[in-house]
Amino acid sequence: MISDEVNFCPRCGSSLELAQRFGRVRPVCQNCGWIFFPDPKVASAVLVERDHKVLLVRRANDPERGKWTLPAGFVDAGEDPARAAERECQEETGLRVEVKALLDVMAGLEHPRGAHIVIFYQAEILSGILVPGDDVDRVDFFSYKDLPPLAFKTTRKLLNQF
Repeated sequence: MISDEVNFCPRCGSSLELAQRFGRVRPVCQNCGWIFFPDPKVASAVLVERDHKVLLVRRANDPERGKWTLPAGFVDAGEDPARAAERECQEETGLRVEVKALLDVMAGLEHPRGAHIVIFYQAEILSGILVPGDDVDRVDFFSYKDLPPLAFKTTRKLLNQF
C-alpha cells in the first residue's frame, strides 16, 4: 500500500497526511507541500532457448516458491533493462547470455512486492555452466509442450506466444 511506503517528508521531516492530489489520494506534507509520487518497480526477464526448449528457473522463495519462471529480476536505478536481464540470468542460472531482441512489455504486479512492469527479451547463450544460484533452487530446459507449474501470469502469457 502506498501510504505504508513513506510516513515522513524527506525535505522537512514532518509527518505526511493523505490528501487528494492529481486525481488520487497521496501522502502529502502539510508543512512544505511535498507530494509522494511512487515510482513503478521494473523487472526484466530473458527467454533463452536451446534445442527447441526454454530455460526456466524454480523459485526458492515466496511468493510462488517451488514454481517455475523465466530468469528475471528487478532493474536497478540507472541500469539498462537489457543488461539487468543478462545479469539476472547469469546470477540465477550460471549462464552468460546476450540479449538479441525485445519480445514484449507487460503490466505485472501479481503480488505486493512484485514488478509493475516486466520487460521480456530474447537472449542467446554465450558461455557458462548451468547451475542454480541466487534465489532459485533448480534450473532446466523444458519443451513448450511439457512445461512445469509456472509462477506468474506474465510468464504464462509470454510462453503461450511461442
